[in-house]
Amino acid sequence: MKVEQLKLWENLSADKSLKEIQKYIKEVIKIRGFETETIEQNILKLIEEVGEAAKAIRKDKLKIRIDKNKTGNHDTVEGEIADIFIVLVSLCNILDIDLFTVLKDKEKENIDRCWQ
Repeated sequence: MKVEQLKLWENLSADKSLKEIQKYIKEVIKIRGFETETIEQNILKLIEEVGEAAKAIRKDKLKIRIDKNKTGNHDTVEGEIADIFIVLVSLCNILDIDLFTVLKDKEKENIDRCWQ
């Protein structure tokens, strides 16, 4: 399994499209045994990851005091942001959402909005 994941990881590069990244995450989720997780489980994981990112930002970027016993409960800010992205893409895969298409469609709507 690790060899298969490593081969997938080695094919990732900065020039990969969002569709290719979404496919990569779908394959890795299967390898790791998470392909049967429900929408509800994934949305809860997404919320959890956002909370972990908030804690990492609070500790690392804002220098707000935090319980020393809980400092090991999060990765770096960058790692937590990556976790959010992975879970978000996984949720899109479960919902059969093409993330690139919905992003492009939503940005077209945003162009026409009046931002104040």
